[in-house]
Amino acid sequence: MTRLPLFVVLLLFAASFIPRMTAEIKSLTISDDSRPMILFEKFGFTQSGHVSVSVSSVSVASPSGVPIPDPSRLGFFLMSEESLLQVVLEIQQNPNFCVLDSPYVLHLFTFRDLSPPPGSKYEHLYPVISPNEYSLFFVNCVPGTSISMKVRTEMYNLDPNGSKDYLPVGSTRLPGLYLFFFLSYLAFLGLWGYVCVVNKGVVHRIHVLMAALLLMKALNLICAAEDKHYVKVTGTPHGWDVLFYIFQFIRVVLLFTVIVLIGTGWSFLKPFLQEKEKNVLMVVVPLQVLANIASIVIGETGPFIKDWVTWNQIFLLVDIICCCAILFPIVWSIRALRETSKTDGKAARNLAKLTLFRQFYIVVIGYLYFTRIVVFALKTIAAYKYQWVSNAAEEIASLAFYILMFYMFRPVEKNEYFVLDEEDEEAAELALKEDDFEL
Repeated sequence: MTRLPLFVVLLLFAASFIPRMTAEIKSLTISDDSRPMILFEKFGFTQSGHVSVSVSSVSVASPSGVPIPDPSRLGFFLMSEESLLQVVLEIQQNPNFCVLDSPYVLHLFTFRDLSPPPGSKYEHLYPVISPNEYSLFFVNCVPGTSISMKVRTEMYNLDPNGSKDYLPVGSTRLPGLYLFFFLSYLAFLGLWGYVCVVNKGVVHRIHVLMAALLLMKALNLICAAEDKHYVKVTGTPHGWDVLFYIFQFIRVVLLFTVIVLIGTGWSFLKPFLQEKEKNVLMVVVPLQVLANIASIVIGETGPFIKDWVTWNQIFLLVDIICCCAILFPIVWSIRALRETSKTDGKAARNLAKLTLFRQFYIVVIGYLYFTRIVVFALKTIAAYKYQWVSNAAEEIASLAFYILMFYMFRPVEKNEYFVLDEEDEEAAELALKEDDFEL
């Protein structure tokens, strides 16, 4: 198989795993792009779906001595998930096959439909007759040529009242979903503030950081709700995407920082951090800055840019490193407490601390596993009409994790960190001997 079809096959398979775009109205500029295929976005249509594509300032450059390319070999089309394997099979059987010739794709238009130079533009609105999830592609079946053009895409479904809904059918419930969880975290923050006021004598600095984390999570959710709402109604986020990314960045950095600080026992067991624990924070925070930059590039540009796949890989790699890094302080604390329990003669206190840290370790592992693996699996296997289910699952898991973490380390007069029960000393010593608390 030649290099051209191989690239096309890989891109087609990649299209089946890309996240669903918010699909707001997009205006894009492509300059001297020689890729054989460009993926713009993915959208879930109902029976009243429409897609509008307009191109302008089109120019096709080819090497000197090469004849002017056939304009019918360059154009736009829609392809559903069900057609993917059929198109890949056609390409494998014929390396010179042009996807525009496939009966399994929905043809929109080719450059043959463009107005003559110097105008070189075309605009048309297409109804989507068969409801499904489609990916919008541009294909260049003339090797060696490069394309420059301005592209404006608009995809939407019509509501029963005739208004446009610019969110895919599987995401149209997201504004209400995010608003519900915003109210949940707001109530959570109020309850946390009440607990801190009632037990102000044992409130530590970590509890203030935890309150800030809840506030940032709530603000992140209300901005996400407003962002999706305005995209749904108008096709543009009206600046709410900027606030969403700001609060998302602060929230993620605070979350990883709080997990690390709790894992080290800072503010509970000791008022300071050791050098290796400081190093973990020095690694996690800059990596989260990089991860959020990658997230913004992924969310705001889309797969049409050349480095979109690279930014996805950067985001995935950084996220894995951060998830591994935040577990080390918890493991270090468990090992330190286990060693201390052999020498300080306070078996009941050490047993309580070890149990608490081991439970926290399991909770963090469960949270990371669910949000990174299970949620991704849901996004991949769920029907396009029910993509909101993966978002709901992620928010439910996050809320459950926050509730467990905050309950375990709440400010109370008899916190597990400071349990002293002389009557249980013998039982605690026996438990520590029988259970080495290995992870």
